[in-house]
Amino acid sequence: MTRSASGQDGDAATHPGTQAPPYMFTVFTPTYDRARTLSRVYESLRAQTMRDFEWLIIDDGSSDGTDALVEAWQAIADFPIRYVRQSNSGKHIAFARAVAIANGDLLLTLDSDDACTPDALARLRYHWEAIPVEVRARFVSVTGLCVDQHGRIVGDRFPADILDSDPVELVYRYHVHGEKWGFSRVDVLRAYPLESSVVTRFMPESIVWDAIGSRYRTRYINETLRIYWIRDESRPDPSDAERHAPGLATWHRSILNRHIRWFRYAPMAFVLSAVHYVRFSAHIHDGPTAQLHSLHPVSARLLWAFALPAGYLVYARDRLRMATDRRRGGG
Repeated sequence: MTRSASGQDGDAATHPGTQAPPYMFTVFTPTYDRARTLSRVYESLRAQTMRDFEWLIIDDGSSDGTDALVEAWQAIADFPIRYVRQSNSGKHIAFARAVAIANGDLLLTLDSDDACTPDALARLRYHWEAIPVEVRARFVSVTGLCVDQHGRIVGDRFPADILDSDPVELVYRYHVHGEKWGFSRVDVLRAYPLESSVVTRFMPESIVWDAIGSRYRTRYINETLRIYWIRDESRPDPSDAERHAPGLATWHRSILNRHIRWFRYAPMAFVLSAVHYVRFSAHIHDGPTAQLHSLHPVSARLLWAFALPAGYLVYARDRLRMATDRRRGGG
């Protein structure tokens, strides 16, 4: 029988001319100058107890010998490794490409400086197949917890050991935050492409997850499957606000347009989104008229109007900090 991410056997026979993906999982790793840490992913995949996967590496223009390192692994690995190189375009472009060329039913992103437990794929498969086949088509993902390199859980646990919900409800109703890790169905991801009209190297993937969550459910599990390396935080670069402004303005606009119905559960979160929408829109030279016309719910427009002065104050602070840093750099 052929395997289908929707849980229906014989899907290829149902749709003439199609062929079932050869793997259950595509483990996707975007990387940029991470040759020193990429071995964490490789060793994690070598140790997996479930072998129905491929490893897809998309290199965003590395210059540190990543290509030679991967080529050496390809020669000895007992699992398939695909290496694709692109010019430096940003993680969201690499993600879109991975969705387009994945050979698995399910896409699982494992960053180039992280690792996972030896039973990670096996446990994700177990929980996916535990969803009754008659309702599995309404699910897109299984998502678990992360621990840091010291074994401490990162972020909040889910309110139940098995919870069927969606990313928006999870944040606003259950107040669950922090790093999580899981796969998504490739066929669904292809139906919800990440917005590519914004010219930026940073685009929050949550825009896609939120849109998918409005139609599909996720099974959340209180199992720690990913090891998330937390790096020492350096002082934020004020220029990041300007550099990432196109993606961040899109993200906060999406929150105000799509999620405002959850306002009563987390009012301050929406106030902050309204402030940041104004802030990042100002960085890309979208004035108040353009900002207002991009918001559709009346409640979102009212909240935007309330946040407008604060948003421009934060924008002015960004500009002042950037000017100060430039003077220091030149002095």
